[in-house]
Amino acid sequence: MGGSVSGGFGGNGSYGGNGGAAGASGANGLIFDVTTQSFMQDVMEASRQQTILVDFWAPWCGPCKQLTPVLEAAVAAARGAVKLAKMNIDDHPEIAGQLGIQSIPAVIAFKDGQPIDGFMGVQPESQIKSFIERVGGAAPANPADEYLDQADTLLAEKDFGGAAQLFGAVMQAEPDNVRAISGLAQCYLGSGEKERAAQALDLVPEDKRTDPSYTAAKAALGLAEQAEDLGDLTDLQDRIDRDPLDLQARFDLALGLNGRGDKEGAVDQLIEIVRRDREWNEDGARKQLLQFFEAWGFKDPASAYGRRRLSAVLFS
Repeated sequence: MGGSVSGGFGGNGSYGGNGGAAGASGANGLIFDVTTQSFMQDVMEASRQQTILVDFWAPWCGPCKQLTPVLEAAVAAARGAVKLAKMNIDDHPEIAGQLGIQSIPAVIAFKDGQPIDGFMGVQPESQIKSFIERVGGAAPANPADEYLDQADTLLAEKDFGGAAQLFGAVMQAEPDNVRAISGLAQCYLGSGEKERAAQALDLVPEDKRTDPSYTAAKAALGLAEQAEDLGDLTDLQDRIDRDPLDLQARFDLALGLNGRGDKEGAVDQLIEIVRRDREWNEDGARKQLLQFFEAWGFKDPASAYGRRRLSAVLFS
C-alpha cells in the first residue's frame, strides 16, 4: 500500500541500520526460546558478546502473561541493546533451580557468562526500560529519526518531492510509522494532490490516530478541502474593501490564503475578525486560528506569529 501511495513522487527507498518494526523483532533474533541443552551456548556464551535477558515463565502463570507483551516490546524498542531468551520452567526446570528461582515471572540479565541483575514479578514499562538500559546500555539511534528530521526540513522548504522520498524510505522499513505516513500526506497536500493525501492518511492504523503528526495532517487536509470551494479570492478581497465589517468575507479569505500558502495573511484576517467582533460566529475566528495552529504544527513560524498576535488582541 505504501508503494502505491508514494509512487507519485517517483521514488521510494530504504535506509541502513537495524531499525525496524517491533513486530519483526522475533524474526530478527532478538527474542527466542531457550532450553536446558541450549542454555550454555545461547545464553552463557552469547552473553560475552551481548547482554542476554532470560525470562523464566510457565504456561499456567497469569503474571507471566501480563509481563510478556511489555517485556518483549521493551526489548524490541531497545533495538539490539539486549536479547531475550524465553525459558519455560515446566519443560526446563533445571536452570531455574540452579539459580534459586522460586517465583515467576523472573527475569535475569547475563553478561560475560555471569548473571548480573534481575527482577521478579510484573513491572511497569518505565522500570523495564530503565532495567534494560542499566544492563545493556542505551538503545542505538534509530536511523528513521534522522531521515524524518531531514524530511521535515525539506517539507518546510516546500521541497515536496525530496521530502516524500525520505518519508517513503522510512515507510519501506516501518510501514506503520505515523510520522512518515503523515509527512507523506503533507507532501501530497503541498503538491495539490488532496485525494492522494487522503489515501496516505488511510494507512495510519486506527489506534495511532491520536498521534500529533496525524492530527496535524488531517487538519491540513480539511483546510485544503475548505479552501478549494472558495474559488477566486479577488471577489472576497473586493467585498472587504467595500465593507471592512464583512467578517464572513474575511473568514473565507483567511481559508483561501492558507490554502495558497500565505499563512501570515490568513492569520491577519482572522485576527482582524477577533479584534472587531470576538463573538462573531460563536468565536469562530479564534477557533479557526487554533485549527490552523494544529495543522501547521507548534514549531511553524506562522503558528508562533499567530499566537503572538492573538495574545496581543485578547489581553490588550
